Amino acid sequence: MTDIRPAMQPSWLAPYLLLYQSHLKEGHMDVHIVVPLALFACVTYVLKAVLDAALRHRLLRAAVSSDVIRAVLEAEDHQRKVGALRWGILSSSLALGFGLIALLGWKEISPGVVAVLAAAIGLGNLVLFAVIRRV
Repeated sequence: MTDIRPAMQPSWLAPYLLLYQSHLKEGHMDVHIVVPLALFACVTYVLKAVLDAALRHRLLRAAVSSDVIRAVLEAEDHQRKVGALRWGILSSSLALGFGLIALLGWKEISPGVVAVLAAAIGLGNLVLFAVIRRV
């Protein structure tokens, strides 16, 4: 009886699959770009979280009145809500801009495409300004 087991290592003919570009199909994203960007985003988020926690710790350690601490926490909460609102409105306006580009059938980057996207961002910021003034 012969024991047939799958190989644990790639064969010597193709020891490093990432050296060959044949596995990348057209239209697929290259992992060599995505991983560093994701790492940068994670490091940035962790750094911001650590700095926020250090600020809160210093406020609690210092002899600061509870009114000041409450005001700082309410300001942070307001900024978080405004940030979420900003991203929501800008993402929606950009989606509408991309939808308009797809509706018009434009396939290549041209001054018209850039103008539509710039107008979508500008209108999104104006809507955000109007919403924040009402709230």
